[in-house]
Amino acid sequence: MNHQDRQQYSDQLDPALRTRAIESLLLEKGLITPAAIDAVAAMLEHDIGPLNGARVVARAWSDPEYKERLLADGNAALEELGLTAPTELVVVENTDGVHNVIVCTLCSCYPWTLLGLPPTWYKSPEYRARVVIEPRAVLAEFGVHLDESTEIRVWDSTAETRYLVLPRRPAHTRGWSMDDLVAIVTREAMTGVALVADPPEQQTRRRP
Repeated sequence: MNHQDRQQYSDQLDPALRTRAIESLLLEKGLITPAAIDAVAAMLEHDIGPLNGARVVARAWSDPEYKERLLADGNAALEELGLTAPTELVVVENTDGVHNVIVCTLCSCYPWTLLGLPPTWYKSPEYRARVVIEPRAVLAEFGVHLDESTEIRVWDSTAETRYLVLPRRPAHTRGWSMDDLVAIVTREAMTGVALVADPPEQQTRRRP
C-alpha cells in the first residue's frame, strides 16, 4: 500500500469524514434540515452535556462520601446519578495547592456525555500543543491566574480514558441548594481553564 492508498484508507476510517458524508446525504434527501442539526448541536454543547457534568460536581460538593466514590471510580459514581460514560472516566480534584487542566494532544477526546460537544479552542492545534508545555501561560490567557506555588497538572485524554476536573467549591456557597450549585458550574471549570465564581447577583441575594 503506497502513501496515497494509506491516506485514502485513513480518510475512510475518519469518524468526522464519515459523519459529514452521512450528514450531506441526509440533507440531500431532505430527511433533515440544517436548522435541526444546529439545534441538536447547540443542545448538546450548551444544555445536556454541561448540565450533566455540573450535576456531578454539585453532588460531590454536597456529599463528601459521594465525592470519595467519584474520585475512586468515576464510572461507578456516574451510574448512581443515572449517567454513563462510554470510556473510563477519571475525576481529578482541584485543591489549595493543585490545579488540573485537561487536553487531548492527539485529537479532541472529550467526556461529551458530561460536558457536551468539545469547544473550538479545545480542538485547536495551538491549545493542544501549548497547554502541555506552558500551562500557566495558557491558563492566564483564559483569565486564570494561579499562585506560583500552585502545582499545575495536565491530563492528556485518550480514546480509552477521559478526564473531568472537580473544581474547588467557592467558600461562600455553604448552604446553597443543589440547583444553585449546578447553576455556577461551567464547562470551562470542568476542563480546568476557569475557576468557579459566584455571580454577583447571587452573592447579593444570599448576603445576610
